[in-house]
Amino acid sequence: MTISTIVRDDSFKLINEFIKPDKKKRITLGIASSIGAFNVYLNKFGQLILDPVKAVPASEAWLYENKKALASVKKGLKESADGKVHSLGSFAKFIEE
Repeated sequence: MTISTIVRDDSFKLINEFIKPDKKKRITLGIASSIGAFNVYLNKFGQLILDPVKAVPASEAWLYENKKALASVKKGLKESADGKVHSLGSFAKFIEE
């Protein structure tokens, strides 16, 4: 994974200065209480990036595991956002009750 796929905005601000790990070698940030989970990235200089993540329901995980299907969905969403869609009419006649 490249840094450009992780960092979406490079305007960082210093939020804590010179914090030290506690006796159990943990660092407390004190700012992320509303964010559930993170991926943690470490480079060779010891710099960390915390990237907020959310869980995906198991029933939807297949989409993220299938690169072709995910690319198709992303393409469709982009086409929709760009207005490149047209109505196919109602599909009500295909409903079986």
